[in-house]
Amino acid sequence: MTTGDVDSAAGRDVPAPEPASAARPDAERRLTALLLRALDGDKAAYRAFLVDLTRFLRARLRARLRRRDEDVEDLLQEVLIAVHHGLETFRPDVPLTAWISAIVRYKVADHHRARFRWDALHAPLDDDGELFVESDSEAADARRDLQRLLATLPKGQREPIVHTRLWGMSVAETAAATGMSESAVKVGVHRGLKALAATIRGKGDEHR
Repeated sequence: MTTGDVDSAAGRDVPAPEPASAARPDAERRLTALLLRALDGDKAAYRAFLVDLTRFLRARLRARLRRRDEDVEDLLQEVLIAVHHGLETFRPDVPLTAWISAIVRYKVADHHRARFRWDALHAPLDDDGELFVESDSEAADARRDLQRLLATLPKGQREPIVHTRLWGMSVAETAAATGMSESAVKVGVHRGLKALAATIRGKGDEHR
């Protein structure tokens, strides 16, 4: 499974999306069956999974974004990549479309926050090009810093934080996706955030 497959599946030559009213049980069964075969090493099944998932996602993203095609395609790529990288956390006893929908909710919310920030910044400035370059660079640096910080946490703290705080999943959804109890998810988030705060304070002290 490669991100190249993801890029290909999200291409413009993918067949037209299924109607948003397509039966969820049918989509669930087909996507899950293809994914399980893919996880067993069937590369053709993974490519078919990506094509079907692309249809499924494009219809839903168009409904959420009122058919702004450029935004839809950008978000579609982001969701496909997030699914690709998050497959190690997927459990077959969890509804696949519910897991994917949680990722979509997070990505759409993040998109709206980013658009709001862009609109707020998009005022006439003498040197606005430089401002946006710096903003993009700082955002990339922040993402790398966050990844490094999360990597310092044990799995029982890192996964609850990633699922609830980054992907926007509920405690119940996170418990189902990770196999943890809901109380363990809550404890993991609490302890993980406390540990991250201590790490950040420690780094701040180093520079004083």
